[in-house]
Amino acid sequence: RKSVWPLREEISALQRGESRLISKPTGIFLRDVYDHTIQVIDTIESLRDMLSGILDIYLSSISNKMNEVMKVLTIIATIFIPLTFVAGIYGMNFKFMPELGWWWAYPLVWLVMGCVAVTMVIYFRRRRWI
Repeated sequence: RKSVWPLREEISALQRGESRLISKPTGIFLRDVYDHTIQVIDTIESLRDMLSGILDIYLSSISNKMNEVMKVLTIIATIFIPLTFVAGIYGMNFKFMPELGWWWAYPLVWLVMGCVAVTMVIYFRRRRWI
């Protein structure tokens, strides 16, 4: 576009007869060249618009794929964050945690963590997120 647009102006100036070097038959030829230049400019503009639309479609497609990936990562994080919280609580070195002395506390923590994970998976499936 940048190279054809100035050409249009120069051909127009030559066609109007601003130069003594251009004869009348050449002026008619220049009118035809000017029309072709206008057609080329119009074609360039339409192709530019088409390319812009294609680029928008491509970027939208990439954005949709990224949204799907982010959705999966969010679901995985949402399932594992509560489990990490529970593991973090029981990973602390406190002296007085009564449940540390119970023989059934360890299986209970695993059961609670499993129930939380399964509950969240069921919830996400009912919402049709996974």
